[in-house]
Amino acid sequence: MTTPSGSSDRPARKTRWSRRNPYSARVIENNLLTAPESDKEVRHLILDIADAGLEYQPGDAVSVLPQNAPELVAAIIARLGVPADTEITDRKGSQSLTAALTHGFEITSVSPYLLDHLATTLHNEVATALLAGDRADLEAWARGRDVLDLLALEPEWSPTPEALLAELRPLTARTYSISSAPSVHDGTLHLTPATVRHYATDEWGAGRDRGGAASTYLADRVQPGDSVGVYLTPNKNFRLPEPDTDIIMIGPGTGIAPFRGFLHERAQDGGSGRNWLFHGARHRDQDFLYREEISSLHSDGVLDRLDVAFSREQEEKVYVQHLMDGHGADLYHWLRDGAVLYVCGDATEMAQSVDDALVAIIVANEGLHEEAARARLEELRAQGRYLRDVY
Repeated sequence: MTTPSGSSDRPARKTRWSRRNPYSARVIENNLLTAPESDKEVRHLILDIADAGLEYQPGDAVSVLPQNAPELVAAIIARLGVPADTEITDRKGSQSLTAALTHGFEITSVSPYLLDHLATTLHNEVATALLAGDRADLEAWARGRDVLDLLALEPEWSPTPEALLAELRPLTARTYSISSAPSVHDGTLHLTPATVRHYATDEWGAGRDRGGAASTYLADRVQPGDSVGVYLTPNKNFRLPEPDTDIIMIGPGTGIAPFRGFLHERAQDGGSGRNWLFHGARHRDQDFLYREEISSLHSDGVLDRLDVAFSREQEEKVYVQHLMDGHGADLYHWLRDGAVLYVCGDATEMAQSVDDALVAIIVANEGLHEEAARARLEELRAQGRYLRDVY
């Protein structure tokens, strides 16, 4: 059985770029991939890394240092009732409160430290009940809420800026799969981020727009010519095999990102390995990501098989696992003959559904019981032939 090796074993040259010292990459392009009428918003970014010394491989990821939205920063400062240019001094030096909240702290999610402070020090009933209850209920409540929501739980509480910042987590980088291939997209690095936006109300019924820190930063506040702080995050467990090995790629939505890089690399490697892509979108004309490019790779023979599930174009929803079921025998034969299977995307539902579909295919084609089929799937994982990049 073939395991991923070959060109993917080349060691990447180490660079000085890191979380503490990111490379300032110039944005070349920032385009909307989805149609304006789509309820999904996905963008395609091209970053200039020609002078960075960053050597990536298809399957790797890049971490982006976000900046918080000015509107949310201003709202928190207004809630504190202090000037925006209030000076904040810590062991790293001095900066304005605006700068600290923009670049230094997580404010688009619920801070567990602030929630605990509300419960244990201020004896807030909502916070106390959330921390004393089931973790699943806490996670459900926290989903989509932010620091301003926590402050709304105690409207009469007026912490100093320093007291608030002490209860917040540092702002961390967001990691995205790289959607380009260095052999084709020389000197550049491509990203395919989905923009997270939603409208929600706080405990008192006040509604406002919310969004992801990095995704809205990239969508709304980064233009061609601007610079974005990045550093490479290698993914050694999600690399291409030898060029003569078949691969099966399962990536609905933005899970297609690393497979775009895979396919462009495969177009250049001269190998005989076949390529099969399962992709998923809601509507063919609205959010089939890289539609023309993928269709062209299919027409040119780089992509041997292409199966796309359009989940909202018929009464009953159709997902990638349903397409897998429909091609179970062929998929099994590819795996039996040594193909490497990759999955990229949502870990909560999609990845488990793909697991279950693979188990059912093994059961149907090998005559095994479910438990034995799951053990067979674990063998494929151990052999490096079932690789997942899920989030």
